[in-house]
Amino acid sequence: MNYPIGVLIMAYGGPGSLDEIPGYLADIRNGRPTTPAVLKEITNNYRQIGGKSPLLEFTTQQVAAVQAQLDPAQFKVYLGMRHWSPWIEDVVGQMIEDGITQAIALALAPHYSHLSVAKYHTKIADGLEMYRGQIEFQYINSYHDAPQLIQAFANRVQDGLSRWPEAERDDVHVIFSAHSLPVRIIKLGDPYDAQLRETAQLIAKKAGLPDSQWSWSYQSAGRSPEPWLGPQLEEYIPELAAKGVKNMVSIAVGFVCDHVEILYDIDIEAQKAARENGVRLERPSALNDDPLFIETLVDLIQERAANWLTIPAL
Repeated sequence: MNYPIGVLIMAYGGPGSLDEIPGYLADIRNGRPTTPAVLKEITNNYRQIGGKSPLLEFTTQQVAAVQAQLDPAQFKVYLGMRHWSPWIEDVVGQMIEDGITQAIALALAPHYSHLSVAKYHTKIADGLEMYRGQIEFQYINSYHDAPQLIQAFANRVQDGLSRWPEAERDDVHVIFSAHSLPVRIIKLGDPYDAQLRETAQLIAKKAGLPDSQWSWSYQSAGRSPEPWLGPQLEEYIPELAAKGVKNMVSIAVGFVCDHVEILYDIDIEAQKAARENGVRLERPSALNDDPLFIETLVDLIQERAANWLTIPAL
């Protein structure tokens, strides 16, 4: 075994300024043109959350926290982004240059889909081909039911509920959500939807929620003519309000840090829908560098690398 073992932690990527948005969208859309109207809309969305994506900042903190809990003599942690700098392909090139021969790959997306996590794996393969190197990768495909992850989200549920007087908490409804994907993934047997709903059920059980006090929604559907998984959060809130639900907590289980899908889609768009329907909507913070989440990642990495770690001779 040649130490250190590489650990490639990957996230989606996001623009670091308003000027980077056209290039960012071009990469996401794989060269397909972005209409001026869509560019204007998305630029305005980012302007309302501070003019950039905070994803790199939060992810860098997560990676540093993971590295701090791993033996540097055994592991070297890298950060790569799928759709922006630092590009996964270039980071793989750096790993090759550093002499890494074996590595663990982990996307900061707990639920597997061929349209999400599998795309990260493709980027790794592209990097190996681009830089003409060989690294033996072990892939962590999903961790949607990891106990510490479930506990961290259950703590968010309790945080949300605690914002009401104790006597009123039984009347607060918890909405779990994640990024929508096209409906066609269901027909393809993709595990994404099933894993998400299992996560929600596990969190609800851990948090002590009866079935009547929580439900599922999707959010952040893409801009394409094909049908996407729903219901969409900003449309689901009015449905619940019409049934008399006026107090809600939003828990986005498909995201592990604050970025545009939370800071804009929930904190601005969903909150607007809530206000228009007389609803109080609370949204606890995302996991970010929560110690329980970091422990989840460290445990996953060490478990996957167990066969590579050798016991020194006495």
